[in-house]
Amino acid sequence: NMSTQKCFTKGSAAPGPVPKGSIRLYSMRFCPFAQRTRLVLNAKGIKHDIINIDLASKPEWFLMKNPLGLVPTLETPAGEVIYESAITCEYLDEAYPEKKLLPSSPFAKAQQKMLLEHFSKVVPYFYKIPAGRNKGEDVSELEAEMKEKFAKLNEFLVNKKTRFFGGDSITMIDYWMWPFFERLEVLELNNCLVNSSELKKWKDCMSEDPTVKATTHSVDTYKGFYKTYTEGKADYDYGL
Repeated sequence: NMSTQKCFTKGSAAPGPVPKGSIRLYSMRFCPFAQRTRLVLNAKGIKHDIINIDLASKPEWFLMKNPLGLVPTLETPAGEVIYESAITCEYLDEAYPEKKLLPSSPFAKAQQKMLLEHFSKVVPYFYKIPAGRNKGEDVSELEAEMKEKFAKLNEFLVNKKTRFFGGDSITMIDYWMWPFFERLEVLELNNCLVNSSELKKWKDCMSEDPTVKATTHSVDTYKGFYKTYTEGKADYDYGL
């Protein structure tokens, strides 16, 4: 399985061309942004391979494909390159139209993108709070802000009266947000969900989804990786 492969690092030989009828994802096993793309590839049953990249020492051939050096990056058999997590997901939804994850209604689609915009303001807290704690800083104010942002998402679910953010089944917005919620326990941020019971229920439903189960790591593996990451020597192959 390509997705269990150790990461390609500076000086490593470039992988061969992307096979016809397949698509390639340049990824990193613990990157929440790349996980969005992996969730979509799996949810839609798209034939793909995964090349993991050492983000601390990126291969030269990878920087030629994407000079920004970001994961996730997709590459097609025609050599087309697509990056930025939400853009890669939307591309996959359009290029492989069976089993659409984004709604067809322009308004419903816009709603999902607005929610993503809102959620992207929550993302920095997943980094700021653990970093502050590691430095021994008081993070209670940051935690209060995060609680408030979660309460707003909770309110959205309460008003919508559905189990998921787009309705009664999982759609794109749920997969866009999921990778960060998956890390709440690992980053010891579960307490920020304390007043958000609908959001908690959503999180429980999501963790039962077969696609989510197929793209996850155990809490112990995540903890092990994050330890190497906070110590400043991230082991991107942790657990392999």
